[in-house]
Amino acid sequence: MSNHSEGKVAEAIENQTAKLPSDAYLWASVAAMVTSLAFKMLKQNHRALFIGQWATSFLLFGIYNKIVKTQGSD
Repeated sequence: MSNHSEGKVAEAIENQTAKLPSDAYLWASVAAMVTSLAFKMLKQNHRALFIGQWATSFLLFGIYNKIVKTQGSD
């Protein structure tokens, strides 16, 4: 195995995001979907698409956060 360690920036980010509960990312994703639906119903399609695309990013951040919490950063 190789000797690998995280950079200072990644380590600082992981230390801060680890303080957030994992379900915060899930709720952020749901909020993005609901907000997107509201914009769609108001016929603001560009805003609906823009906000709606955030949902997957929040879910990916949640997965990353969960991995860091369970596996550690190194």
